[in-house]
Amino acid sequence: MSETSEVEVPPVDATTLPWWEATREHRLILQACHDCASLQHYPRALCIACGGTDLGWTDALGVGLVDSFSVVHRALPGFEAPYVVARVRLAEGPILLTNLVDADVEAWVCDAAVSVRWRDLTDGRALPVFGPLAADLASTARESAVI
Repeated sequence: MSETSEVEVPPVDATTLPWWEATREHRLILQACHDCASLQHYPRALCIACGGTDLGWTDALGVGLVDSFSVVHRALPGFEAPYVVARVRLAEGPILLTNLVDADVEAWVCDAAVSVRWRDLTDGRALPVFGPLAADLASTARESAVI
């Protein structure tokens, strides 16, 4: 999904700038702690595992499993109802709150294997959304110890 749309998103700040810049290239990145090697999302000034401040960035595979979801039947600016809000646990471990796309809203189930798509914003940034992972890749993803 690469349609351009107007959705209200947080402003860019010093902590989130690298993440937002990566979304302009449709690249999903995660914050990585240099002290304890944990990964996190959303970007923060401190590591949520150890409290460290020596944080960097690493590319994410862009695949995961639906952890939980809800079908929303009330439209909001930038979202046509019904739409699906979900928690996706990435292969690397962190959870993203996102939208599920490219499938009927009634087709989604927990533990569905998904891959990242992008929803372009009018300012050049993009939001990661997730759609069904191809069946051959889904079985490989489920065999992975991290998913």
